Amino acid sequence: MTKLVPETTGQEQQIRTACEAFWLTADHQLLTKEQTESAAHQILVELDLPASLLGWTMVVLFSESWRKPFAAVPFSKRMLLVPEISDDDTGLRELCQLATDLGYHVLAAKASSEVLARILSGQVEAILGIATLDVLEKAIDKIQMVELPCLAIPAERSDDGQLLFDTLWAKQWLNQAADGGHLHQASRYWQVMQAAASLFAPDQLETLVRPDRKWEISGQTVADVDQLLEKTAAVASTEALAFDFLAKGGKYSRPFITLAVYDALTHGSSASNGSLVVDLPDEVKRAAISIETFHKASLIHDDIEDDDQYRYGELTLHRRFGTPLAINVGDFMIGLGYRLVSRDAAALGTEVVAEILDILAEAHVRLSEGQGAELAWRESSGKRLTPADAIEIYALKTSPAFEAALLVGARLAGCIDGLRQPLRDFAKNLGIAFQILNDLKDWSEDTGNKLLQGGDITGGRPTVLWALALEGLPPADRRSLQELVGLEPPLDAEPPLDAELQIERVRRLYEKADVFEKSLELVRQHRHQAEQIAAAFPADSLRMLLQYLTDCVLERTELPPANVSSPLPVGTA
Repeated sequence: MTKLVPETTGQEQQIRTACEAFWLTADHQLLTKEQTESAAHQILVELDLPASLLGWTMVVLFSESWRKPFAAVPFSKRMLLVPEISDDDTGLRELCQLATDLGYHVLAAKASSEVLARILSGQVEAILGIATLDVLEKAIDKIQMVELPCLAIPAERSDDGQLLFDTLWAKQWLNQAADGGHLHQASRYWQVMQAAASLFAPDQLETLVRPDRKWEISGQTVADVDQLLEKTAAVASTEALAFDFLAKGGKYSRPFITLAVYDALTHGSSASNGSLVVDLPDEVKRAAISIETFHKASLIHDDIEDDDQYRYGELTLHRRFGTPLAINVGDFMIGLGYRLVSRDAAALGTEVVAEILDILAEAHVRLSEGQGAELAWRESSGKRLTPADAIEIYALKTSPAFEAALLVGARLAGCIDGLRQPLRDFAKNLGIAFQILNDLKDWSEDTGNKLLQGGDITGGRPTVLWALALEGLPPADRRSLQELVGLEPPLDAEPPLDAELQIERVRRLYEKADVFEKSLELVRQHRHQAEQIAAAFPADSLRMLLQYLTDCVLERTELPPANVSSPLPVGTA
């Protein structure tokens, strides 16, 4: 899509006036990206303006659709989202100060996790964003599906890197009066996101899971067993640690999927009345919590098996309390997950409960098989691994969690005989693509979990990246790669490399084998398959949800950034 901006203020005003009129002359429903493109094209034809302005017109038309819902949100629940500010961006700095004075939340666009956290917590209900056209165009589909009121100001970068945008227009949007005159029929998606996150607040966990007991350490960081026993009785310590871990960190994407599928198959085709959380039965909420307990239990056990040091920016449980206690907390959470479902037999019906428990048990078995295959590979001497082997492990280890979340949500909503296999196929492709992206993320620093690049290599984990490298490198380079990770004895008696140089040499060999681009191509292939499966669902609400999940879960599609901090001698791999 073309990314040109109007050459004159006259052209800009013509387009803005026409886009405003489009929404004033009829009671339009929110448009899809394709419908927005068609309407923008028609506006340009009527104004006799070039088609090269299509992208800019789409963004303006999209923003106008949210003018009234945006105005209904008070300043204190709005966010100004801006790109990273350079020293020369005086106009952007002035706008940020104005927004702060009005009561807006102001964040840089890079802080996507913080944006999501504020939306899920209910702090933010509308966003004004300033970004370049390519960024805004990519966001239209996602925002339209979430239906969070958003206004966007198109910008462009000058040759010297300064962000150029219409500051007067931005100030007009920023000052949209919070009149509350247009009650927005709120999106189900971000309502469901908030509902999923709220389940893990301490008061909700107490009410839904264990109403007869509070756990004393919630929200605190307990460093060791002595501190733990100071704050809770020994017999309650396992439960306290489990509930505390449930309430910490993560996006709660799996319980969101369960709730969203349930909502899509029960309410999703109708307009929201703003009372979604009230509409969700407690037994549905508990089933969604159970999905997260299994996920969090697997994280505890994975951290032990990998001897990872950090989780959610804190020391892992086994590093704080020892491996035996951490294993026991993970086991407790597995039992808790099954109990959360089994105890609602009266409300759900024994047949529904039996089927949900079977879904969870099947996912648990397959996940353990996948993890077992990974551990067996790590303990083997040959370390033979093909890309197909790695993908099979991913299908077992990562996909079952998505599958269980989808199938449980569907079963809670009714019979799933016609949905079972398509949802499994969708989850398989989504999980494989997600895990490959996670492997690529390993080559970028993860400040949230305090990880450095190349953790999968130093931890000896089998990845599709490693398999592609072995497949794509000539014998001499393949041996060099295996020497670097200690799988082959070095031919030359060189002193051991420090970790940073070791990882950088592995990166160079990966780049030589074109591993990163090949991995992204695999992501594209599995994403395409997931999208095709989603498109075949007859129910509009479920089809749109699966398309949204694909877009959100598989958001990243760029190559890992090159690491130039450790330059290597010429001729070194």
